[in-house]
Amino acid sequence: MKVCIPIEENKGLDSVAHNHFGSAPFFLIYDVDKEEMKVIENGDLNHSHGMCQPLKAIGGERVDAILVGGIGAGALTKLNNQGIRVYKVANDTVLNNIKMLKDNKLGEFTINNSCNHHNCNH
Repeated sequence: MKVCIPIEENKGLDSVAHNHFGSAPFFLIYDVDKEEMKVIENGDLNHSHGMCQPLKAIGGERVDAILVGGIGAGALTKLNNQGIRVYKVANDTVLNNIKMLKDNKLGEFTINNSCNHHNCNH
């Protein structure tokens, strides 16, 4: 399984998950099975509100899940339509959030608990 975690700064697995998908400067892509990671820049960072193109943002990377603090309904719908599940992270490191995902301790985002503005805080 490959997961994508939006991050503010690249500190590898010690990075802290960013609080909103579309405004994250970087994405850490982690292959849970191979224990391999890479960091990419947000390819859609300067989009207009409500116009996030999540697959463009992650550079066309194929992922199974996104782990993030917040995400707008439009981006969430686009990701879900591609079979990508989106989970709410704890305010913790990427590594600890991946462990929580493996242990089924992260809740999944739905339209009802997604953000309705860019600077939402969860």
